[in-house]
Amino acid sequence: MTEMAENSSGQRLRVTGGVVVALLAVVAVIGFVAISRFVEADRARDLRAWQVRLGIVADSRRAAVEEWFEARRRTVTGLAANPSVSLYMTQLSLAGNGDTKAPAEADYLRNLLVATASRSGFDAPLLGPDVAANVERQGTAGLALVNASGAIVAASAAMPALAPEIRKAMAGSSGSETAFIDFYKGPRDLPSMAFIAPLFSIQADPSKAAPNGFVVGVRLAGKDLYGLLAQPGDIDETARTYLVRRRGALIDYLSPLDSGQAPLARSLDATTPRLAAAFATANPGGFARAIDYDNREVLVTARKVRGTPWILLRTVSRAEALGASDHRRRNLFIFLGLGLFGLLATVLLVWRHGTSLRSQESAERYRTMSDRFAHLSHFLQVVADGQPTAITTLDEDGRYRFANQQAALDAGIDSADFIGKEMTAVLGPVEAAFYQPANRQALDHGVPVFRTHAWARNDGQRIVKSGHIPIDPDAAGARQVLMVVEDVTDLVSERERRENNLRQLVSTIMGIIDRRDPFAARHSSRVAEVAEAIAGEMGLDDVEVETAEIAGALMNLGKILVPAELLVASGPLSDDDLSRVREAMLTSADLLQGVDFDGPVVATIRQIQARWDGRGIPEGLAGEDILITARIVAVANSFVGMVSARAWRAGNSFDDAMDYLLAHTGRIYDRRAVAALANILDNRQGRQRWAEFGEMPA
Repeated sequence: MTEMAENSSGQRLRVTGGVVVALLAVVAVIGFVAISRFVEADRARDLRAWQVRLGIVADSRRAAVEEWFEARRRTVTGLAANPSVSLYMTQLSLAGNGDTKAPAEADYLRNLLVATASRSGFDAPLLGPDVAANVERQGTAGLALVNASGAIVAASAAMPALAPEIRKAMAGSSGSETAFIDFYKGPRDLPSMAFIAPLFSIQADPSKAAPNGFVVGVRLAGKDLYGLLAQPGDIDETARTYLVRRRGALIDYLSPLDSGQAPLARSLDATTPRLAAAFATANPGGFARAIDYDNREVLVTARKVRGTPWILLRTVSRAEALGASDHRRRNLFIFLGLGLFGLLATVLLVWRHGTSLRSQESAERYRTMSDRFAHLSHFLQVVADGQPTAITTLDEDGRYRFANQQAALDAGIDSADFIGKEMTAVLGPVEAAFYQPANRQALDHGVPVFRTHAWARNDGQRIVKSGHIPIDPDAAGARQVLMVVEDVTDLVSERERRENNLRQLVSTIMGIIDRRDPFAARHSSRVAEVAEAIAGEMGLDDVEVETAEIAGALMNLGKILVPAELLVASGPLSDDDLSRVREAMLTSADLLQGVDFDGPVVATIRQIQARWDGRGIPEGLAGEDILITARIVAVANSFVGMVSARAWRAGNSFDDAMDYLLAHTGRIYDRRAVAALANILDNRQGRQRWAEFGEMPA
């Protein structure tokens, strides 16, 4: 009987052991499936974050390219809608029948096209040697008026011959819409594009009448377009933004590539497996993992550029985007797997040693683990309490689940009193009304939301920056949002104080300069004002606009080291004295070398005397290599110097000054800066704003 009882007990033990092992195996499988899903959810979050990040940049760059494209289209459309152009084109058509006024109309149209091309970017240097010989130089860009027979009636200086693509578009033109000829290889295979607007007689109905001519604008795709693809302040090392188009079975790359290839120099088969550009042309607005043109695995998103067949791609290498998260997920999988394995082993060990002593030991171990978890929770609470920012978590119903010490101090209650309360009860209805929508947005869309707001308080204004970060659902499926609130009042105040101090310093220095050189009083402040206006008109960012303004204000600081008798001398100066006065600008840069500006103020001052053709100071520095801020200040300095009255002479007129600047663009001055100044004078009330420049000094 004893033996039978022992056998029966052993059999029950084996059956129980088998059931326990089977249950442990099921738990292990479920656990590893849960871990895998958790890891994949973490990866999906990273991909969503990058989709948003790349999409923001792609939308920004697309908007810049669309604005650039629309400005060029408006230039051609505006000429076509000009009544004078329609009238003179009609008279030129009559000139073929003996009208003697035709040459005068042709000269007017030609001058109009030259001025418009210079102002709007429809110009480019002629190709070929600039020598005093009968050598024809080839044009690459310009504006032209073409009659119904396809003959050019008037054109700007650098207008090339009409390409077959342009003639084909004119031949098939119908209605009054402006046609766009996409990238094609122009003279010497330079990437070119064209805009064609039909011309109608003044009283003709465009919906019924045939055009009696066309306005044709041809321009090169250059740095002004490709530069818009660069995102200001971009910190992603492997990020790229470029343009492509679908042409039959091929994908054409329209912008320069990092591999060094020029625009239109590379095309790939659209059926290339996982090709990023092929995905983009088929799914503008989509997001995917793909292979870039250099066989690099990337994350890619795309946007369609309105009015064109162009697709804008924003990519970043997968290694940069997901490398750190892949490493984190791998370690997480290992640690969670080891934790699950350890838990299963512990359960099995507890079952195997089911005696009272073992049970007590197991209970003691569990108590130890519980204490460790309690210590860990306490440690996390201490870490959170040590932060200078208010950290809280709230559930979907807007009730607090956690609060650190700083949040308690801000609210004036104990952190434990937060738990279970609604935000309105803790912060009040006004402040809660600001945070609640952001929390709801973060929960609904699953993406972080960041906001900045100013609150009025008894001791002044309080500026806070809040972050609202969604937290993954817990085991019960409940969602929470992490809210971090930081008081940035002191940081903002310090920045404003620093900017005010800098402004006061600049104002003081300008006063010193004016007292040293009374004949040029207020010259520096006027240069600063004009330079700031030009930089803003050109669409530069805030730091560049401020750099141009400060450089214009401080460029003559070096005059404090020039003897006063040279500055106020009424007679001619010797070559050495002239050299000392001209070197004062470089001395200004030396004196300011140690001052910490937000932008390249010192470098700008050193390059103000540089010329577009490289013959200025520093010698050899030319063209786009000159800082844009220096090119702007150079134009502003020359303009103010010409139009400002002096004690011994009256100032030149604005028109005379602009004629001089336009005549020397491409040699001394940047054409874009001069065009921006012209637009300010003619269309931004610049003549009225600066009329007092010409008044005689007291």
